[in-house]
Amino acid sequence: MTQRIKTDVCVIGGGSGGLSVASGAVQMGASVVLLEGHKMGGDCLNYGCVPSKALLHAAKTGMGWDSAHAHIRKTIATIEPHDSVERFEGLGVRVIQDDGRFISPTEVEVGDHIIEARRFVIATGSSPFVPPIPGLDKVPYLTNETLFDLKEQPKHLLIIGGGPIGLEMAQAHRRLGCDVTVIEGAKALGKDDAELAAQVLEVLRGEGIAIEEDAMAAEVRGKGGAIEVEVKDGRVFKGSHLLVAVGRKANTDKLNLDAAGIEQTRAGIKVDASLRTTNRRVYAIGDVAGGLQFTHVAGYQAGVIIRSMLFGLSSKNRTDHIPWATYTSPELAQIGLTEAQARDKHGDGLDVARFDFAGNDRAIATEQTDGLIKVMVVKGRPVGVSIVGPGAGEMINLWALAFANNLKMSQIAGMVAPYPTMAEVSKRVAGVYFSPRLFDNPWIKRIVGLVQKVLP
Repeated sequence: MTQRIKTDVCVIGGGSGGLSVASGAVQMGASVVLLEGHKMGGDCLNYGCVPSKALLHAAKTGMGWDSAHAHIRKTIATIEPHDSVERFEGLGVRVIQDDGRFISPTEVEVGDHIIEARRFVIATGSSPFVPPIPGLDKVPYLTNETLFDLKEQPKHLLIIGGGPIGLEMAQAHRRLGCDVTVIEGAKALGKDDAELAAQVLEVLRGEGIAIEEDAMAAEVRGKGGAIEVEVKDGRVFKGSHLLVAVGRKANTDKLNLDAAGIEQTRAGIKVDASLRTTNRRVYAIGDVAGGLQFTHVAGYQAGVIIRSMLFGLSSKNRTDHIPWATYTSPELAQIGLTEAQARDKHGDGLDVARFDFAGNDRAIATEQTDGLIKVMVVKGRPVGVSIVGPGAGEMINLWALAFANNLKMSQIAGMVAPYPTMAEVSKRVAGVYFSPRLFDNPWIKRIVGLVQKVLP
């Protein structure tokens, strides 16, 4: 017998974004129903950020194959309670563990329930995109959803895709003792600053990882243990296992969006600046809404829609202040424009300040001097920051704060960092920006000279 439930907010998807909305809304007094047909915590906890970073740590610290995978399971198990059904029910959220589908602009059907809500939030995330490469459907292959369950250690792992996921997993598996070949159709780490990406690729190649660029996969053949990938120029790469890591696709297939009057694009669900869909009762956040596909973006967007959904206040989604990082060793982090993008956009109005980690005392003391920070500056404000080196993913946080609050380089320079720390790198690069303006300025020297003559 069908049960009808009326609620203020119905969240479809129990990943990072959906859980943030559900916990925030219920604690602010709204009634909330959360629908999740698979695993609470979504891709990030179960197949993405958490297991991949655990594997990278295990490989870096010298664990063997079995110990590394035990560490992955332990890490997930430690975090799971925070994302569990029990925790959210304890907060007051009604959790239904099943997939929901729209049956009208105001109703979702899930199992033997019909949910009628004032507002719906679609946060169903994304899944690995599997390209239509001839022969791929006849060969066993891995994605991030199956990689971490692999029992046997690959002898030679082939990876199609030279983005962050592909290269992180390449380094992890190489350090665990596997031969690794990365096959990239264009340029590896092509969305990052070219100069800094080249430093990462040099290190990876130095560790014995074959990174083949301009190698568009044309055919896959073979069987488990003996797989071949042929690329368009005729090169053939052979391995025992194959990982496909070429991007993501929005999870919309089960939603029956047409029944709710919700439009889609090739990237995902169509949303406006406030993350509303073409049905004004329905919001979409995170990977399913297209755009930047990062866990921290989904969490940020949850805050954007809570402001408008619960309080009726205007709230717009931004992307200019969103950082990202690739967690190879060395790490690579970016916010705003790369140098090439900044030169295209701002031309002669651009200044680029650079500082090498080799000039940082803490880096010298801890033998971590291979690194570089570049800040792209226009009229005294940073428009892009690129960092490569140990801890780059942590260092970018200061710049995320600067971008979020429209800070100037003078405010970064005015920061006092404890000595000796790697955080001084950001202050020093701000000093590099100001040095020629202060020390090479003849007017400054004249003024100082005049002041010195009149001072008692």
